[in-house]
Amino acid sequence: MERFLPIVKVVTAVFLIIELGLTAYVVSPWRSAPSSPSFMLFNSVWSLLVIGYLFLVPLFFASLFHGLAALVLEIITMIFWFAGSIALAAFIGDAVCGGSSWCGSAKAATAFGFFLWALFTFFVAIDTMAWLRNRNTAPSKPAPPVASVAPVGV
Repeated sequence: MERFLPIVKVVTAVFLIIELGLTAYVVSPWRSAPSSPSFMLFNSVWSLLVIGYLFLVPLFFASLFHGLAALVLEIITMIFWFAGSIALAAFIGDAVCGGSSWCGSAKAATAFGFFLWALFTFFVAIDTMAWLRNRNTAPSKPAPPVASVAPVGV
């Protein structure tokens, strides 16, 4: 399973770029965009940064990578995608499309949002199992040497 994770992360990055384009297109016609599409745009940018941390930092800056921090970031991102996708779906449900192209893009952004939620749920499940499996196997620090102290004057 571990050997497929980089491929899944690359697929996730591609989906994030698609989502970024879709939500940017949905947000662009408004001077002050509604909160649901704006939050999905934020999710795209946030998630690209998280994927960068999850994928690039262990490869190039291994000393800066922390497994528990990565797990927390994945959990937060998973919650963001679920909440944003639900909010955007509710927003589209209220909107009257009237043949506008932004409505189709918003529907596609909602679908990709749920795909991304599923991918981040997968990451959370895999990394939670790995963290639980390895949490007690951390290398222990050696005990400090015990100095033998002879009484003074003996």
